[in-house]
Amino acid sequence: MSKFIGAIDQGTTSTRFVLFDHESNILASHQLEHKQIFPKSGWVEHNSLEIWQNTKKVIKATLQKAIISEDQIAAIGITNQRETTVIWNKKTGKPYYNAIVWQDTRTNKICKSLKKHEKLFQHKTGLPISTYFSGPKIKWLLDNVKGLRRAAEDGEAIFGNIDSWITWNLTGGKHITDVTNASRTMLMNLKTLDWDDELIQILDLPRKMLPEICSSSEIYGKTKFGFEKELPISGILGDQQAALFGQTCFQKGDVKNTYGTGCFILLNTGNEIYHSKNGLLTTVGYQIKSQKPVYALEGSVAIAGSLIQWIRDNFSLITESSEINDLAEKVTNNGGVYFVPAFSGLFAPHWNSGARGTIIGLTHFVNKSHIARSVLEATAFQTRDVFEAMQKDSGLKIKELKVDGGMTASELLMQFQADILDTSVIVPIIVETTALGAAYAAGLAVGFWENEKELQKKWKAKKTWYSNMAETKRNKLYHQWQKAVKRSLDWEE
Repeated sequence: MSKFIGAIDQGTTSTRFVLFDHESNILASHQLEHKQIFPKSGWVEHNSLEIWQNTKKVIKATLQKAIISEDQIAAIGITNQRETTVIWNKKTGKPYYNAIVWQDTRTNKICKSLKKHEKLFQHKTGLPISTYFSGPKIKWLLDNVKGLRRAAEDGEAIFGNIDSWITWNLTGGKHITDVTNASRTMLMNLKTLDWDDELIQILDLPRKMLPEICSSSEIYGKTKFGFEKELPISGILGDQQAALFGQTCFQKGDVKNTYGTGCFILLNTGNEIYHSKNGLLTTVGYQIKSQKPVYALEGSVAIAGSLIQWIRDNFSLITESSEINDLAEKVTNNGGVYFVPAFSGLFAPHWNSGARGTIIGLTHFVNKSHIARSVLEATAFQTRDVFEAMQKDSGLKIKELKVDGGMTASELLMQFQADILDTSVIVPIIVETTALGAAYAAGLAVGFWENEKELQKKWKAKKTWYSNMAETKRNKLYHQWQKAVKRSLDWEE
C-alpha cells in the first residue's frame, strides 16, 4: 500500500520536493536555489531548463534521504510560482527564451496600451491590467523573440506557467494547466473556466499555444521522467492557492496570509464570484475534479520579508534577518516612525506603480530599534489595508486569520498583527502549507485522503495570538499609517 504523497514546490527562488505521510507529517525534503537573472532594470528572468534540472535533483535527493521505494508513493502534486511565463518548442523541449518572472515589469508599455480594455478584462478575468500577469508577457515574447510568433502560429511553440513546464517535462508531453494558474494569465474567463477568445484576440495570441485547462485535483497523466516508476500526477495549484488549500480554508469567509518575500492574503468566497471595487484580485481558489470551482479574493503585498533583507544588506542595523525581532523588542512602540516599503510601487489595494518607499516621523528621539519595529509593523499595516478591502468587497466580517511563512516566527509581528486587525491570528503546527496544499490536492484525486472533512481534522493550531490593544490606540496607529501611505502615493504628483 502506498504510504506517501510527493509535492514539487517550485518557487521564485528555489525548488523543493517534499514527501508527506497520511497524517500530513514530512518524511523528507530537499531544496535547491536557482539563479536570479536581471538583464536590465525592471527585468527578472529564470532559466527554465535549470529549474527542470533542479526539479529532478531535489526529487532524487529526497528519495535518497527518505530511504523508500517509489512504489510507496501514491501520487505527485505540483505547486508553483504563478504568472512566470515560459514558451518552448513542443518537439525539442527547448525554451525560446528565459522564463519571464512575475516580478518583471518590461510589459509596462503593453499594459498601458491595453488600458482602454481594462473594464472588459476585469469583468471577465477578475484581474486589473498589470505587468504582474502572464498574458502581456506572452505578447512581449511573441513580439520580441525572432521567429517565435511564426512558430506559435504553426503550433510548434507552446506556452505555460511553471506548472505547465514542469508537468510537460515530467509526463513527456502533457500540455496542461489548472484553473488557479490559468486564472493568473488575464486570458481565462472566470465563469466558463476556459480561454476567452475575445481577450486572446485583443492580445493577438495564437490560441493553439495555450495549454488545456484542468481542475486542481485530478489525474493528469503519469511520470515518464524524473522518477523511475510511472506515478500519477494528480494535483496542481498556484502557490498561494496551494497555501489556502493547505491551511484547509474550505469554508466561505476563511482567510490565510502567507508572509514571505511579499504577503499574499486570500479570502475564500465560496462558489460566488466577487468583483472587487477596492483594489483586490478575483481569482480561482481551487477546483476539485468536476465540482464547482471555489473562488477567492486576493490581496498582494509586494514587500514584506524582503524589507528585512533590504535593511540588513543596505544599512547594517542587523547582520542576520532573524535579529530584527530582538532589536525591535528593545522598544515598546515605533516612536512615531512609519515605513512604507513602496520600492516598486504599491500593490493591493492601491495598485500604484508610481508610489515610492517612505520613512516618516523621524526625530532625535528615534533610534535603530524604532526603525526595526517600523519595518515589522509595515507588514502588519499593509495586511490591514488588504483586510479592509476584503471586508468591504465581500460584506464578510473576518474573525480569524490563518498564517504561514517565515515571518510568523516573529512573536512581535504576530501580536501586532492581531492587535491592528482586532482579530485572532493562528499559526498551524505544519507550516509547510504550500507544499502540503499540493499534496492534499494530489491525494484527494487518487483516494489517499477521502475528502476535505478528513483534511480539516488533520489541521491543528500551534499558537494563537489575540488582540489586546485598545480601539482608540488601534485607530490612531492606523490613521498615522494611512497618512504615511498618502505621502508615498503622492510622490509622482
